Amino acid sequence: MRQAPSDRRASIAAWRQLSDILAQRGNQLLEGDIRRGLHALAVLRPQVPENVRRDCARAIARHGRFAPLVALYANDVPAVSAAMLASARLSEADWLALLPATGAMARSVLAGRDDLPLNVRRALASLGSGSVALPQPAVAVAVEAALAPPVEAVSSPAAEDTDVGVPANDPGSNQISELVRRIDKFQSTRGSQPAVVRTPRASFLFETGPDGVIHWVDGIARGSAIGLSIAEAAFGGEPGTDGVAAGAFRQRAEMINARMILDGIPADAGEWRFSALPWFDPATGQFRGYRGSARRPYRNETPYGQPSTEDSGDSIRQLIHELRSPLNAISGFAQIISGQMFGPVSGAYRTMAETIVADAASVQAIIDDLETAARAGESAAGEPAGETVDVAAVVAQVENDLAGLLAEQRIELSISRVGGSFFARAGDANARRMVGRLLTALVDVSEPGAIMVGQLVTETAHDDMLQLRIVRPSTIRFATAANLLDPGFSPEGEAPGAAILSLGFSLRLVDSLARGAGGRLDIGHNALTLHLPSANPSADTGLDVQQSE
Repeated sequence: MRQAPSDRRASIAAWRQLSDILAQRGNQLLEGDIRRGLHALAVLRPQVPENVRRDCARAIARHGRFAPLVALYANDVPAVSAAMLASARLSEADWLALLPATGAMARSVLAGRDDLPLNVRRALASLGSGSVALPQPAVAVAVEAALAPPVEAVSSPAAEDTDVGVPANDPGSNQISELVRRIDKFQSTRGSQPAVVRTPRASFLFETGPDGVIHWVDGIARGSAIGLSIAEAAFGGEPGTDGVAAGAFRQRAEMINARMILDGIPADAGEWRFSALPWFDPATGQFRGYRGSARRPYRNETPYGQPSTEDSGDSIRQLIHELRSPLNAISGFAQIISGQMFGPVSGAYRTMAETIVADAASVQAIIDDLETAARAGESAAGEPAGETVDVAAVVAQVENDLAGLLAEQRIELSISRVGGSFFARAGDANARRMVGRLLTALVDVSEPGAIMVGQLVTETAHDDMLQLRIVRPSTIRFATAANLLDPGFSPEGEAPGAAILSLGFSLRLVDSLARGAGGRLDIGHNALTLHLPSANPSADTGLDVQQSE
């Protein structure tokens, strides 16, 4: 608390340290230190990104027992508040003292928990169904506040562009003054026409009915979202939500960072990420719909093709370096145990150590893929001049390597050869990585018992390209190219499948490596086609290959 953070990174570090100290030792600190710590967090909050605050809330929620810190997080934005209140463990007295200082969104999270003390649930029920509703639009709030005394804080994501911290020891004064300021603003602009919004809006709130159709929004134009359904996935870039939301709706589960596409005015149109919670009638328990908030996607959530930051490659390389050191240590100790280098070891421990060595090798391969992806994004990346590789031999080797996985998944892989020799201008290691990652990714999303069909063909002489075509598995038959290249896309509409690295990451890696060699990866309606520059003799092959795309 004596330090003044000089930059964003220092502010994030201070936020994490203060949150951890207050969560674990808050009940043992002096009152003055507690007040200073909470004040410091309130000052730091505007400099700390929302995702960092959300991750901190999740990390300290279960082992934290300090009510003032829970109250501070509960008065943050909905995503941070929900992350804290969904798992926080407080005493009955602390919960009862906390309820008056929480907003409607926070209470809606608490109302969905079934592990709270009986008296706390009764207190929530006594507040009425309106206490767990999302905040109404700013205009309606201003009118209601003018007729009756304010009883709780009101937040509107479109009304403010600053983060207002509410001290845990005195929430009422800041809430009332903020509400009075909004009433004055409403009355001063009531007779004027709203200005045309030219910059994209950053967030909005919404509510759906039991059928999943949005019937109320706050923060964007009503016509952009009203009538849109979150119960069914939209395809082909049409306005709507992705399969993650549709799958969660069927199970009445929480939606976290699902994808939404909106049409309308330029300020509202485009891609959004939204989180929502189901809500139920307190009296009957009947499902009433979803309430949630939406935001613009972060840079690391945008689909393939968006520009990255200049230092992204350095950040990835630093992360890879930090991952390799403990991984090598774990693998080394496991090899010592497996090899009984320091003495006899029981069979059970040797088996466990061998499993750890194998898992470490798999993780090492993933780290190598991440490093390759980071290098592939640099403009200086490229293949060594004059290097050639037999793609047919590479495909045969990859098929042999995948034999165990194919047998486990009961998938049959059939890649036919069409044409003569299949030499390409590419490095052997990169060719193996391209073919291996492409086939592995498609096997991971294929259904058990499926047949995966492909062709390795020598392209016509005028294009001077080799092609490896793989027919789309049925699970991604109708997915758009943007979805397939999106790391957040899930073919089944539920949680991602068995692959540690997503399908989108794998396809983007293959495309980056192919472009570095002078080729590309095409995503067609029926097949995915890897193009590599041919190194075969320039004589006409005489093939008339029928194009399948």
